Amino acid sequence: MDYLLPLKAGAGTDLTDLAAYVQCIGRRMPVIVVDGSDPAIFARNAEVFAGVTHVRPDRGFGCANGKVAGVLTGFALCSEKVVVADDDVRYEPAELDRLERLLDEADVVSPQNYYRPMSWPAWWDSARLVINRALPSGDFPGTLGLRLTGPMRELGYDGDVLFENLELIRSVVADGGRALVARDLFVRRLPPEPAHFLGQRVRQAYDSQAQPLRLAVELSLLPVGVLGLRRQAVLCGLLAAGLGLAEIGRRRAGGGAHFPPAVLLFVPLWLAERAACAWVALGRRALAGGTPYGGRRIKRAATPVARLRRERAGTGGSRRRTA
Repeated sequence: MDYLLPLKAGAGTDLTDLAAYVQCIGRRMPVIVVDGSDPAIFARNAEVFAGVTHVRPDRGFGCANGKVAGVLTGFALCSEKVVVADDDVRYEPAELDRLERLLDEADVVSPQNYYRPMSWPAWWDSARLVINRALPSGDFPGTLGLRLTGPMRELGYDGDVLFENLELIRSVVADGGRALVARDLFVRRLPPEPAHFLGQRVRQAYDSQAQPLRLAVELSLLPVGVLGLRRQAVLCGLLAAGLGLAEIGRRRAGGGAHFPPAVLLFVPLWLAERAACAWVALGRRALAGGTPYGGRRIKRAATPVARLRRERAGTGGSRRRTA
């Protein structure tokens, strides 16, 4: 099994902790760092990541979502099983062993992220994590386990979408593969910096546009909340439903060991955030043609599975659309 890390570092990014983690993982399994940083930073990072494979993204992948270009580049260098992980994910050896075993049963595996240490953005975002854990789709973490099939190597997946993890999962399913949500496989994630966290609120809400039922529920939060200002019973019912769902997710599959009860205090804040941001994200799509991302504007959150099946069964394929 290989470890694939797509990366783009800024001039002031401190990679000390990440480099130590990568070197540790590199003693256990092959590591491929696909680095889309500027040339001077790439040269610096080559020294930081000495001892592991450190390459640039293939320019043939003209993806609006730069992370996808990094992942597709790495696929050409990986063996059958691969861990795709963001730079803030921190696996332990036992978790990697478990993920490798699960890839004998499924073609793509979604672990469950949790935050440590617990900064205020971590507490806030953990409310989203526990709510997602209660839903059939589960959470969408910053890491996936993948078994590289022929279609995935040949076609890749679409890099012109915002919700790239969901697009990857749906592409595997469209190829006839099995997707597994491993709610009991917990993988630590470092908390985001406050400025980055605040800048991601609308972007995360935009992802829901790939899930129509979820989007409808999130869009209803604002009018229901406004109604609740006049009718307290409505507001109390909304909060009770959100807290109940969050508690189910917090306890599910041993989650209580990683999500403290105090996470529930942030559920009302997250509901209020999503109630507003869902409408802002919808406005960006309708009025601005998409949401800003990496210096470009992306309209689609992800592609429906039915459409992917048709495209991937034909002669087009995702790779041709991203090139």
